[in-house]
Amino acid sequence: MRTETLQHSRDVSNTTLTHELSFEEIRDSPPDGGYGWVCVACCFTINAFTWGVLSSYGVYLSYYLQNNVFPDGTSFDFALTGGLNFSMAMIVSPLATALTRRSGVHLPMALGILCQTSGFITASFAHRIWQLYLSQGLLVGFGIGLTWIPSIAVLPQWFQKRRSMANGICSAGSGIGGLLFSFAVRAILSNVSLAWALRICGLVSAAMNILATCAIRSRNHIVQPRLHPFDVRLFRRYEVFLALAWGFVSMFGYVILLFSLSDFARSIGLGSTQAAAVTALLNLGTAVGRPVVGVMSDRFGRIETAGLVTFLCFVSVFAIWVPATSYAATICFAIINGGILGVFWMTIAPVSAEVVGLKELPSMLSLAWMMVVLPCTFSEVIALKLRRVNSSREFLYAQIFCGLAYLIASFFALELWRVHRKRTHGRLDDRRGD
Repeated sequence: MRTETLQHSRDVSNTTLTHELSFEEIRDSPPDGGYGWVCVACCFTINAFTWGVLSSYGVYLSYYLQNNVFPDGTSFDFALTGGLNFSMAMIVSPLATALTRRSGVHLPMALGILCQTSGFITASFAHRIWQLYLSQGLLVGFGIGLTWIPSIAVLPQWFQKRRSMANGICSAGSGIGGLLFSFAVRAILSNVSLAWALRICGLVSAAMNILATCAIRSRNHIVQPRLHPFDVRLFRRYEVFLALAWGFVSMFGYVILLFSLSDFARSIGLGSTQAAAVTALLNLGTAVGRPVVGVMSDRFGRIETAGLVTFLCFVSVFAIWVPATSYAATICFAIINGGILGVFWMTIAPVSAEVVGLKELPSMLSLAWMMVVLPCTFSEVIALKLRRVNSSREFLYAQIFCGLAYLIASFFALELWRVHRKRTHGRLDDRRGD
């Protein structure tokens, strides 16, 4: 009788422990909705008024190249200024991660809004090329990084089954923002002035980013991620290396496409209005395509979808962009490629969560941002060096370079899928054996 009583007590204790563990797992797991949808709206807004604003730099670049606004500036200077927007946003990632660990997501985002707004406002008073470097290049880049980087790790904390869909929706914000700002900047440049185009960009983006920053909420207090700004231990993992290599190489193609398409349109005889329309439609494709890619990613696999979409970028470049010589063909390419060219930005957070898990996600993303600094800085510079001036196919070499970058990146993604699949299946076999 006593033995039966002891056994019953152990069974009750084990059952209670199991229930407690299940409760902990349920508490820590992403809720897949609730306030997470508010965070999706916040991240959508942040994307629209950081990267969306930055997407309009192609319009600024075309304006700088055609008008003698900065007499001491060259095409190299203007291309590098746009590259600094991206690279400075990435290089500030260790600082953004460290501030998030110490103070939460709101402080670095507030500092980012201040930097981005100051960059645009001070750029409106610039008269020398070094002033443009410091304002529209460095300050705006720092601002975008400090605002956006803390927000990118928030959504995976709120979603699991719908993680890629939520990420795709918020990534579409850059397309909507790019669409609006491409038309707006072109109209203001034509009817008002460069100075007011820069000021309006700064003030409007500041107002919207402040609203989003006030409303966004992280679950760091529950997930308790390891917020190491530069965790080199992750480099020891082969999967991490493959994911970072995929991002590094694909970024060459992305930046060249984003910044060169407007100028390419002018090189085939299109007017400034048509060139601006091409950039706007590229962003429209982004707005429509990214949520679709997100849904596909949740359904068919995050890493598999990232590799497939990267390969489709390669195909679209050689099948549509290289032979394009008309307005219709260029628009067709802009809409189709708009939805897939930024595959890195729309899938890096879900892919990283698959590779390292939620606790290591901020550290992994910090490494990813640092890895794309060089391609972000020099991709458009390389594209300008590859241009064949006074040739009927002025952008041919740049187009080939862009397409090959996507092809090589797709090979890294394919290998990542193979290794990750093998590791996942190995874990399942071990569990079945237990």
